[in-house]
Amino acid sequence: MTNDIYKGNLDRNYAEDILSQPVAAQLATVNPHNLQPHVVPVWFAWDGESLWVNGFTSTRKIRELTQNQRCSILVNSDPKATHAVLLEGMAELITEPCHLVYEKSIYIYTKYMGMDGAQANEPQSWAKDPENLIVRLQPKKIYSW
Repeated sequence: MTNDIYKGNLDRNYAEDILSQPVAAQLATVNPHNLQPHVVPVWFAWDGESLWVNGFTSTRKIRELTQNQRCSILVNSDPKATHAVLLEGMAELITEPCHLVYEKSIYIYTKYMGMDGAQANEPQSWAKDPENLIVRLQPKKIYSW
């Protein structure tokens, strides 16, 4: 992540701390036909350069990202606080190789469920589902406040 994409009032380390927490993010997509925004909670993982989300091809968020890759993801570690991080850019939908989709899915599930939880039947069945894919957002801009 280069400094020229990072904007905002929060210290960069504080923003990185927010992105490392196991909180739900809000993914915003737009229907390309009627321009109706769509916002859904998602689990995610941040690796310092990209934000990873998994999803299923039959969901509205993925259908919309297939047609319009522009998206925003808001991460707020405490709904009562006014601190948040907003990432904007073009989503990349990754379906192959299957082992990468599986590995990134388990990476995300481990963040929220722990190592033991990620090895349970669910989410293992989700990670191996043929509809499962990974969304990679390498943000063009990151705002924090």
